[in-house]
Amino acid sequence: MSIDHLIASALCGFAKLLTGVRAVWLGSEPDARPRVYFANHRSHGDFVLIWASLPPHLRHRTRPVAGADYWLTTGLRRYLINRVFRGVTIDRRPGRHGANPVEQMGAALAAGESLILFPEGTRNLGEGVQAFKSGIHHLRKAHPEAEFIPVWIENLGRVMPKGSLIPVPLLCSLTFGPPLAQIDAESRDPFLNRARSALLDLAPPED
Repeated sequence: MSIDHLIASALCGFAKLLTGVRAVWLGSEPDARPRVYFANHRSHGDFVLIWASLPPHLRHRTRPVAGADYWLTTGLRRYLINRVFRGVTIDRRPGRHGANPVEQMGAALAAGESLILFPEGTRNLGEGVQAFKSGIHHLRKAHPEAEFIPVWIENLGRVMPKGSLIPVPLLCSLTFGPPLAQIDAESRDPFLNRARSALLDLAPPED
């Protein structure tokens, strides 16, 4: 086993130990077909928790989509996202001149891999779920063969609050929902609203 795989296994173990994460599959099961796991976004650790909750044989063919402005800023972050997690790093700067993000993500799906995606585009420090960016719609149009699975992450924003260097031990849960139904020729706004609603449907009821 390579050092990269050893580090990945250690990080998965640490994430599970810290959060006591419990993964629930409702209407879907772990599967090797190309998928886009799309989730609410509260913490830089969100994708680690989803990645760690997948079976090992799927974990290493599932790639997080991450912002280059954060993950490529230091040597350690670059190593983790490129070598350990094999992430797809997206340039989110206005007026960017780099690779097309949809093409970057699509290349992974075309290779038979899966993605972890946060359609809000950035961390949401408030309640609820922000409006989805259009990238997930363009990806769905370009790759109708992929399954789009909503994943609700509960409590991780409290474990890794913004600006905190020390995690707060709390129990977290992940709920994997059923794949979005395929609707031919569905336009952008109806799809984005439907995908967002599918994610919100997995949220636990408010007290």
